[in-house]
Amino acid sequence: MKNSKTINSLFPSFFLFGLILLSSCGGNTAVKSNANKSQKTTHPSDVISFFQHWNLILGDGSNAGQATDFEHKDFFYATNDGKQDWVVFKTPNAGNTHGTSNNTRTELAQLQKWSATNTNKLNATLKVMNVATTGDASVAATFSVVVGQIHSADGHENEPLKIFYKKFPGQTKGSVFWNYEINTDGENSGRWDYSYPVWGYDFSDIGTSKNSYPPEPKDGIALGEEFSYEVIVKNGMMHLKFMSEGHETKTFTKNLISSEYAKRSDMPEQVKKIFVPIGQDGIEQKKAYAGEGLFFKLGSYNQTNGKDPKVNKVWCSGAETHGGDIQKQYADGNYAEVWFKSASIKISDDAISNSGYFKANDGLSKKTIYPSSVIPFMDKFKMLMGDGTNVDNLVNFEHKDFFYTVIDGTRRWVVYKTPNSGVTSKNSSNTRTELHQKREWTPEQGGKLAATCRVMQVSTSGDARVAASYSTVIGQIHSGEGHENEPLKIFYKKFPGHKKGSVFWNYEINTQGDNSKRWDYSYPVWGNDFSDIGKSKNDFPPEPKDGIELGEEFSYEINVYKGIMKLTFKSDGHQTKTFTKNLISSEYVKRSDIPAQVMKIFAPIGQDGTEQPTAYKGELNYFKQGAYNQTNGKDPEKNMVWCAGAETYGGDIAKQYENGCYTEVWFRDATVGPGTAK
Repeated sequence: MKNSKTINSLFPSFFLFGLILLSSCGGNTAVKSNANKSQKTTHPSDVISFFQHWNLILGDGSNAGQATDFEHKDFFYATNDGKQDWVVFKTPNAGNTHGTSNNTRTELAQLQKWSATNTNKLNATLKVMNVATTGDASVAATFSVVVGQIHSADGHENEPLKIFYKKFPGQTKGSVFWNYEINTDGENSGRWDYSYPVWGYDFSDIGTSKNSYPPEPKDGIALGEEFSYEVIVKNGMMHLKFMSEGHETKTFTKNLISSEYAKRSDMPEQVKKIFVPIGQDGIEQKKAYAGEGLFFKLGSYNQTNGKDPKVNKVWCSGAETHGGDIQKQYADGNYAEVWFKSASIKISDDAISNSGYFKANDGLSKKTIYPSSVIPFMDKFKMLMGDGTNVDNLVNFEHKDFFYTVIDGTRRWVVYKTPNSGVTSKNSSNTRTELHQKREWTPEQGGKLAATCRVMQVSTSGDARVAASYSTVIGQIHSGEGHENEPLKIFYKKFPGHKKGSVFWNYEINTQGDNSKRWDYSYPVWGNDFSDIGKSKNDFPPEPKDGIELGEEFSYEINVYKGIMKLTFKSDGHQTKTFTKNLISSEYVKRSDIPAQVMKIFAPIGQDGTEQPTAYKGELNYFKQGAYNQTNGKDPEKNMVWCAGAETYGGDIAKQYENGCYTEVWFRDATVGPGTAK
């Protein structure tokens, strides 16, 4: 075994040794006189003198570097509890984050990385003084803080160890547990954690609703109660030890270089309960973290944030953030605070610089990641945004009101957002932030468009009698010739107060003669179709049992080949649906062909035409994708199908966004190309 280098150790049982070691490292906590203490500020490095071996990330997202003789009164400072000095790590529910995380942290990150096959050690003694007092109890991460980690600096940069403390509001005792995050084989969006309880419960102990808390753990740890952890990584094995006076000492062992989760059949039931419902169902690389540089982290990594739980029902807490005002968060308990009285690390002589991790992650949350970096096909489209602006070049383009990227904690998405009222295209009553394909093709030539998306918002105001109310179109085929009608519109629609909405698609006839007679026929995918309406303005039909929730991921594929359109819709936990439609030979050429659904919805407003026998044959078409808001502020008496009577605040976009009068759709993946035989 190679020799290791001891960086620092301050545990009481080694007090005399600590005096010598601190002196050699430049520390001076143990030799200060009372007079000296009264003359100068006690810095954290006077309490635990090993900060030259770490970078300190603060709750404002900044990298403070090596924290010797450093303090920050909002995040990192020394205090005394009447008996001894402690180092305080404090961070709000919302501030600026580091790297790609949703969460703020005041946390040390090691300046060197090491291999799991060598010997490396971290010890700490601490007490958690506060966790957030608001959030959604059904979200596993809510009301918790991570107080120690092992992090990978390579590959996916995943975390083979996260030590948590979690306590629900109103309870005296909380839980200590640790999570192992798999080093995913393939796409990292499928990653998940498996959680082990130490004292109390594990990560999967959640409420049945936002304000429903599980029972208090009998063997838990109270706020302000001291405990210690020891992490030793040796010959590929991680050994954990947890100690607290009055509690049973707990030990664990985990192999870091050979996975026990390399097959889908290896997935634990706990993971199926928590992560699989949100699409995080990957498998691990057989070698786990072998060959990757690992490093320790220590401090207060607040796991409670203000992000909407519909974005991610494991990591997005929906907590109070006061718009990011740190002092207001501190004033009403919306922060995490952890005190450390001692800590030490011992790392292998083979450890090397971890500068690459900091170079990649410092300031990343402030850097612009353009939609074209997430979905590379943006060069094949132009776009109309919700304020009427046309954009011809979408490469390295964003607009913070309409078209930008976000990260949900596991993957990055492109956001399309548009209000109920803005500036529309020449033939539409509706605003859109929507891609428009530059290439045009006939149905005989064909084309294919595929996407994975989630609808995050539809308008919360409108008229339930109007079929288009509360809906958005997320994908289209549009004709560029003739009547310029739409042989395909893919909708999502959800009524206010409902948890689930409907996905359906409409075919608009290519009218024979007067195009004012055109109508749509609607096909349900999950939930109901376009004709599902209320009897009065605020009368909502029953919620669909097999519907899709806001924030729930689904995908569609449009494949047009030799005049035939094939549609495929997929979503975890829902039946895959397929449809086929002939685009070059009409089934609606006689009045007797008009479906009953159309007679119910469109005929009463005079839209009862027939279709050209050849439908869209020979016409140039193009794909559209994004958020085409179908809810507008126009008077329903003018058109009881398309005029939604929604709130628009006189066209004030900011007020519409504030009050839920908009639509927002996220896409994480999309492709476009020629149609195929299969």
